[in-house]
Amino acid sequence: MADMTDTTPGWLAPEDLELTRARMPILYVDAVPVRVDDNGEVTHIGLLLRIGPDGTVSRSLVSGRVLHHERVRDALVRHLEKDLGPVALPRVPASLQPFTVAEFFPTEGVTAYHDPRQHAVSLAYVVPVAGDCRPRQDALDLVWFTPEEASSPQLQEEMPGGRGTLLRQALAHVGRLA
Repeated sequence: MADMTDTTPGWLAPEDLELTRARMPILYVDAVPVRVDDNGEVTHIGLLLRIGPDGTVSRSLVSGRVLHHERVRDALVRHLEKDLGPVALPRVPASLQPFTVAEFFPTEGVTAYHDPRQHAVSLAYVVPVAGDCRPRQDALDLVWFTPEEASSPQLQEEMPGGRGTLLRQALAHVGRLA
């Protein structure tokens, strides 16, 4: 047992998280950051560039766990700030409705989404951002793609675990699937 006191409410020690992941689904949020024009049309989609624990480079969405006693809205804003920086200026809608619910399984093929660590349920949102985005934490870069570029199969293949499918659903949701 680790002799460590966690002062951040809602966080589990690594061994407790592993045990919990093995026994029950974990709630996540995924966010597709977008730039919109004056008419509210999506002009660009922001994708993070990350290096995985195994050293592979991949594209990713803003994503993370919802903590115990944390509102979904607060988790969404926290992860947007964590990944895009404090001046990204996300415009989270007043009526917080996900464009889809993605269910990730540790067994491949159950759904289009796969996470070998756990069974996870993610509420996915398209979030316009108006400010200056500077990737933080484990993200190397944030690249803005046009909807046409983002809908390419090659780009979506760079997104592991089915997140390319999630991106296609986001593009369809905003009417920009090419």
